[in-house]
Amino acid sequence: MLVSIVIPCYNSELTIEKVVDLCVEEFDRLDGYECEFVLVNDHSRDKTYEAICRAAAKYPFVKGINLARNFGQHNAIMAGLHYTEGDLIMGMDDDLQTHPSQIPLLLHKMEEGYDIVYGIFKQRKFNWFKNFTSKFSRFITGHLVSKPKGVSDSNYWVVRKYVRDEVIQYNSNEIYLQLLFYRTTSNIGNVEITHFEREVGESNYTFGKGFKLFMSFLNFTVLPLRAATFFGALFCMIGLISGIVTIVHKLTDPTMVDGYASIMTAILIFFGFSFLMLGVIGEYLGNLILTATRTPQYVIRESVNIDGAAESDLPSARSSEDERQ
Repeated sequence: MLVSIVIPCYNSELTIEKVVDLCVEEFDRLDGYECEFVLVNDHSRDKTYEAICRAAAKYPFVKGINLARNFGQHNAIMAGLHYTEGDLIMGMDDDLQTHPSQIPLLLHKMEEGYDIVYGIFKQRKFNWFKNFTSKFSRFITGHLVSKPKGVSDSNYWVVRKYVRDEVIQYNSNEIYLQLLFYRTTSNIGNVEITHFEREVGESNYTFGKGFKLFMSFLNFTVLPLRAATFFGALFCMIGLISGIVTIVHKLTDPTMVDGYASIMTAILIFFGFSFLMLGVIGEYLGNLILTATRTPQYVIRESVNIDGAAESDLPSARSSEDERQ
């Protein structure tokens, strides 16, 4: 069975070749499995793409993609998914924290009949900020989308080909891959794996990237809009009752002094909520406009070991040649 391994690469010049070598060693020890790689360079600042080309020259089953600018981790994975040919597709990171030695655990769990398997870390070796954002993301995922109970997700996963076929039909440029998986199937399993220390450098996951990923939740749920309707109706009711109480109090006690502080507090609360909801609605409208204008999920500048029969005709993908035309 062919397993396609998709790895988004960013500033991983010193690690990506080792990741490939270790994965190949694991598959050499697995009966009934073979592998291919789709390595996607997300416009790194170092010589990551040169390292990818070296791996592609060493192994003919390594495909390399060089994106024209930085599109983000999930968009880079989406680019790689379009060029996979395996019966199973695996996603992992480029920094050896999602270690190749854990591959057999995920594949053996898939043999139980699951459509998706996530590797869940016994102990997370991220920094405090990444741990916090991950916990917050899991909380939001569990409450805003249809997520199977008891299932956790991570960047280390395996999915079946039909899941990949469904996911690549998504054409918005705002991508949250796990949410696309959740709306495809509920037959999802977890397997406990070891999370390794990062061997080189520090995490490239910044607050800005995390916030952008969080805002992509709006593409998968209408709950914020329903919350705006609920709180709008609630505040209107509170305002109406407060107005009636104030009028009655003023009629029964003409000496009542109007409160400046309470009025300003109410104004700040109500207007603050109104602007917040306008921002949420604006995000929805902005995403619709970006999708309608066919803003690309990714743009491929160059590639290696990929023939011309790939998925370049899809509206979500553009090559640099398409852009120049």
